[in-house]
Amino acid sequence: MDEKNHWLDQPRHIKLLWRGFLLALVLTVLAEFLVSMHPHFAIESVFGFNAWFGLLMCAFLAVIAMGLAQVLKRPDTYYGKDND
Repeated sequence: MDEKNHWLDQPRHIKLLWRGFLLALVLTVLAEFLVSMHPHFAIESVFGFNAWFGLLMCAFLAVIAMGLAQVLKRPDTYYGKDND
C-alpha cells in the first residue's frame, strides 16, 4: 500500500504553524494596548500579566499532573500476569 504523507509531516508546515502561533500570541499581548483593563489587584495592572500568569499556571498544572501520575499509577501486573 502506498501511504501518503500527512501535511504535518513536512518540516516547512510545522515551521509555518509555529510562526503563526507565535504571531497570534504576540498580537494577543499587544491587544492589551487597545483594551481598557479594570484590574482588581495591583499586580493585574502589570503589562502582559494575563500572558505570563497563564504560562506559569499551565506549568504549575503540568507539574501537579506529573506528581499525581506518580501517586496514582498502577503496577504493570495490576490486572494479573499475561497469558503468553
